[in-house]
Amino acid sequence: MIKVKEGDNVSLHYTGTLDDGTVFDSSEGGEPLSFTIGSGQVIPGFEYGVVGMDLGETKEISIAPDQAYGDYHEELVKVVPREAFPPDLMPAIGMAFELELPSRQSMPVRIIDIEGDEVTLDANHLLAGETLNFKVRVISINDDKLPN
Repeated sequence: MIKVKEGDNVSLHYTGTLDDGTVFDSSEGGEPLSFTIGSGQVIPGFEYGVVGMDLGETKEISIAPDQAYGDYHEELVKVVPREAFPPDLMPAIGMAFELELPSRQSMPVRIIDIEGDEVTLDANHLLAGETLNFKVRVISINDDKLPN
């Protein structure tokens, strides 16, 4: 049987859930996820979990935060005054945007709270601090595919 190894191009279907069962992403019913093992295109724990799988195999993978999107860092949560936003922009909880830093780099942030004239921004990834659980099914390795 063909097994996934470093350098292989793989395609797979997956469903990602949190520990409480909440589905945060899935390719089922859509296009499969395709990537090259070792290229860094997906989080490290996902790549490691797929290595060694057979063509057609289904497997459950649990990925700790340090192999996914990292720990949640309170220091990446900041409260800013409402007047820091352009006057024509109405901040809303869940709104995401790029914040330009003094270094001219940008950082993705989202609004997590609004109280009076204060807006709370969070620069953590949405899945930071979470253990991610995936059910994956390998449907192709390089050019070898499952029969339809």
